Amino acid sequence: MAELLTSWWVWVSAALVLGLIEVLVPGNIFLGFALGALGMVPVAMIVPGINGPLALALFASLSLVAWIILRVFFRQQSSGTRIVSRDINED
Repeated sequence: MAELLTSWWVWVSAALVLGLIEVLVPGNIFLGFALGALGMVPVAMIVPGINGPLALALFASLSLVAWIILRVFFRQQSSGTRIVSRDINED
């Protein structure tokens, strides 16, 4: 299992599967994990001898950072609650 975590193609596959789950399931939960897995691809290519627990810890931290960035980005795009102060039927 630990040798699979050092292969770059495993992280690309995980990113694709998590991205597909994000499309099928409502919410923006799996997108951060998909970006974290995609961020692990250069790490797996540069450091091929990384051990399993370190790879999983790095994946978790990259996913958390990606999720926080996405949370901030999508919060700014939200239009928020629309407050109606004038009724169009009262003229």
